[in-house]
Amino acid sequence: KMLALAHFVYDSELEDFTSPSDLAYRTAIAKLRHAANRKELDATSQKHNLESLIKMWAHQMKVPLSAISLMAQTNQLTPEETKRQVLRLENYLDTLLNYVKFNQHQDDFRFEKVSARKVVAEVVKKYRTACLAKNLSVTITGDTTFKTDRKWLSFALSQIFDNAVKYSHNNAQIRITITETQVTVSDDGIGILEEDLPRLFDEGFTGFNGHEHQKATGLGLYMTKQVLDKLDFSIKVTSRIAKGTDVTISSKQRP
Repeated sequence: KMLALAHFVYDSELEDFTSPSDLAYRTAIAKLRHAANRKELDATSQKHNLESLIKMWAHQMKVPLSAISLMAQTNQLTPEETKRQVLRLENYLDTLLNYVKFNQHQDDFRFEKVSARKVVAEVVKKYRTACLAKNLSVTITGDTTFKTDRKWLSFALSQIFDNAVKYSHNNAQIRITITETQVTVSDDGIGILEEDLPRLFDEGFTGFNGHEHQKATGLGLYMTKQVLDKLDFSIKVTSRIAKGTDVTISSKQRP
């Protein structure tokens, strides 16, 4: 019996063991096998998702590379446009690398007191070239201090601001309002369909805007939500077609 229990391969080999202790042993084995199968299934699913993501990212990165190549071939390569396309490449790479890092090391956080205004200002500065290309004006009002991870908060705000820039009209304005517990990024852009709002944070979801304008990869807001959950922030999106979008992140910590 001990040899059978130690060397069995299939659960059916234990069917002859029916004492209470045997049944308890078989139940424990079934639970362990179920957990192992679930873990293996999750690992396989994650591997397939990552492979699909990399293929999608490779396709997305061809767009700015093709733009740079075309400008070089037609002698229309300007420093400002080159910077804009390189920024797009950097954003795609940063998001992909952060996605991999976040999924492998979800405890990679260093909490400290952070000025929300300083983090926002750094994000806006990063997108200076993209804003100038569309002649966008950006206003920042207010300030507060969050106890959070500066790097990951910056990543989340970058994704939100990147969307505001992408979907804003030329010569428009982006307003960033900071209160004691919130940061709101508002634009007067193309807006989001009401039926798309509930699924904005689903992995891989691009919605009507993403398909229509071919600018979305379906990972930015998903990653933003995952990061903000870990930082103890909530995120809310309100929008109206052709009127604009407001994205608000709120700290769940007590002021």
